[in-house]
Amino acid sequence: MRITVLFFTYLLACLMLAALVSVPLMDSGWLDLEPHRVMSRLAQAIILIGIWPLLLAFHVADRASIGYGVPMRSLRRAAGWGWLLGVVILSLLLALLLALDIRVPDPTPPGWGSILSKVLQALVGGLLIALLEETFFRGALYSAVRRADGVRSAIVWSALLYAAVHFMKPSALPEGMALDASGALWTVLYALGDLFQWRNLDSLVALFMVGVFLALIRERTGHIGWCIGLHAGWVLVIQLGRKVTDGNEGAALAFLVGDYDGTIGWLAAAWIGLLALVYWLVSGRRSGSPS
Repeated sequence: MRITVLFFTYLLACLMLAALVSVPLMDSGWLDLEPHRVMSRLAQAIILIGIWPLLLAFHVADRASIGYGVPMRSLRRAAGWGWLLGVVILSLLLALLLALDIRVPDPTPPGWGSILSKVLQALVGGLLIALLEETFFRGALYSAVRRADGVRSAIVWSALLYAAVHFMKPSALPEGMALDASGALWTVLYALGDLFQWRNLDSLVALFMVGVFLALIRERTGHIGWCIGLHAGWVLVIQLGRKVTDGNEGAALAFLVGDYDGTIGWLAAAWIGLLALVYWLVSGRRSGSPS
């Protein structure tokens, strides 16, 4: 747990620094963006700038530790197959949501040009998100915790931190609040407070199960190729699904999805959890290792 807390502290420090830097940056008038978006981009940049010293500090600054300890050809092949599998897994979930009327086709669907643009955006964005998040969570964090506390701790704590940080995002300032030191502090505190909102529990559990599933794959395969592909495929389906379908709050089973992205929630948690269990049992038998 100690290592996970240190990783969390690093992410929180990056967010706080981004909030503080955003004040003079927005005052300069150089950027015509909403303050919370500037904070998010700054936080991501600061995390990337500090990632190498972090890896060195935890002795995971090598290819194997961050999940790239196989030939690049094998990594690319695994990522490609993982992407296809990720698209299938989330497409089945989306199809079930449509069948249950939890999501419904957009009554005014976008044109093919708009859909193609979203697909390209989701392909590129999904790959970048997958590379960054998998390298950090299933790569560096997983290796550091596993080395110190064992496999079970690595699976649980890497998944928990992965789920938690999805809700640590700067939000728009309340109307009338200026972006000064106090406004920046409010943004950080609000982001932390979002972790403890009951409305996010279903999405938090779903993301935790996603983290567990990916961590199990990391453990069994010894690298993050499959994780990158799965993650990127999921991002594509979620973003494209939101483009061509709408949430139906009046559905009898609408509680099965959360507010985070309109797709993940209790149903996604059960689906991914089932896949994680089946994968762990089947892969354990094939490898001959204890489950």
